[in-house]
Amino acid sequence: MARRFKGITDTGILRSVNQDDFYIDPDGRFCIVADGMGGHAGGQEASRIATTTIRSYLDENWDAEIGSDELLEKAIWEANQDIIDDQDAHPERADMGTTVVVLLFRDEEPWCGHIGDSRFYRLRGESLEQITEDQTWVARAMKMGDLSPEDARNHPWRHVLSQCLGRRDLQRLDIQKVDIQAGDRCLLCSDGLTEEVENGEIFQHLSAEADGEVAIQTLVEVAKTNGGSDNITIVLVDED
Repeated sequence: MARRFKGITDTGILRSVNQDDFYIDPDGRFCIVADGMGGHAGGQEASRIATTTIRSYLDENWDAEIGSDELLEKAIWEANQDIIDDQDAHPERADMGTTVVVLLFRDEEPWCGHIGDSRFYRLRGESLEQITEDQTWVARAMKMGDLSPEDARNHPWRHVLSQCLGRRDLQRLDIQKVDIQAGDRCLLCSDGLTEEVENGEIFQHLSAEADGEVAIQTLVEVAKTNGGSDNITIVLVDED
């Protein structure tokens, strides 16, 4: 299958600094979106470390005789440790952390790794499916039946993460093999998009616009029109 990548990041309306980061491998092997937190300098540094470490680890170990799930997991754990090491060296950034979502194509098998609330969606035909599960207090409350989707949308704790990179008590990573077929459209994004644009509207714009560059630019503008309260980062992968 031919594979086309497009990426964009925008500071948004209310933030003065962009703490998001993304990376698209020039050989089309993987892509990464990270959303940093912990103050301007801290958030920027955490997301930068995450994307840099993951891309470097994948580059250096791509041909290693290990499974893709193990390769991806080790790359993300390495990023967690590098952020912790930077915290130790720079106490002023001790509270920094980052979400991350990675989509990897190796041996023609797609794998996704993620932590936090940056998301991976798959558009197939008339269906937009959220593949990743948010690691947030609100998502857990919804799963337990303690919170409705309507209440979750505006809950004051909706941004509280249960896990992120840059924590010594990090418990687990979500690594999963994903089904991607010709004609699918894959979307990786930070919550600056999903906070402002509901799934139905994301589906509408991804379905209506065949040009990937135009599609992601349109989604960013819609997010900004709807408030633009956070940085907005999108990577779009089209499988032909």
